[in-house]
Amino acid sequence: MAEPRPYVVLDVFTNEVLAGNPLAVVLDARGLDDARMQAIAREFNLSETVFVSPPADLANRAALRIFTPARELPFAGHPTVGTAVLLSLLDRSDAPFVLEERVGLVPCRPSRLDETSGEATFELPELPVHLGDLDIGAVAASLNLPRERIGAGPGGPTLGPGRYSAGVPYAIVPLADRAAVDAAIQDPMRWATAYGQGRQGAYIVAFDPVDPVNHVYARMISTGFGIAEDPATGSAAAAFAGYLMAALDLPDGPNRFVIEQGYAMGRPSRIALTLHLEAGALKRAEIAGTALIVARGTLLA
Repeated sequence: MAEPRPYVVLDVFTNEVLAGNPLAVVLDARGLDDARMQAIAREFNLSETVFVSPPADLANRAALRIFTPARELPFAGHPTVGTAVLLSLLDRSDAPFVLEERVGLVPCRPSRLDETSGEATFELPELPVHLGDLDIGAVAASLNLPRERIGAGPGGPTLGPGRYSAGVPYAIVPLADRAAVDAAIQDPMRWATAYGQGRQGAYIVAFDPVDPVNHVYARMISTGFGIAEDPATGSAAAAFAGYLMAALDLPDGPNRFVIEQGYAMGRPSRIALTLHLEAGALKRAEIAGTALIVARGTLLA
């Protein structure tokens, strides 16, 4: 029989149970090989499953491996926020720490709210880069939308869709309004034409939030992640920071954007993205959110 391993399920980027993006965290991954971790992630069948191990450098808090049901990711936002909150709750401490992820070191600042919930902010381990522009006609076809719906609406940026990455690449696709975001339907046959071969995620956004105190309304549609759509995608929000830098004339200092995601799925989520500029250049960026425990168990696999 396999060694019993404790696990915890959290809802991330929300302060309400059964909302946000669910995350499974296996708390002791020692002895698990890659194939076993992938099989366990398929068993949980959530957007991501995190496997926690002792850090390579004892100055850090833990080492993380992050798996979707289909593959491993070098970095992801909701696993980072959720695991940081969980470790803070287990440690009964709000002290900052560093997590080791495949992309590199990720500094985190957790804060407990009560016995089962907390907040966490982490600094992007990589600043976003622009990987190239995308053809508007091909993008429209991939989403089953009229060409004129591609591009931000009145008052939004004029920059069209492009590929950006802050550790995981995404197509950032601005749309005219929230209705266009909700109307988008993935056309898998046209996906590669628009975004290239391989595993691709499209972060479709509108500067038309449900709540006017927020800034952006988004969905993440994908192929090759093992999920068709994600309720909250921190790594896509990190890539979106590159689009914001290219599309907007932002002042020096902190620029905070709250992104709504998962609303169309019945899993409303809020991701806080802050860009810190100096002399017009992006010096660092942070993602923040809340998370709460919804289940605990023992893995016998």
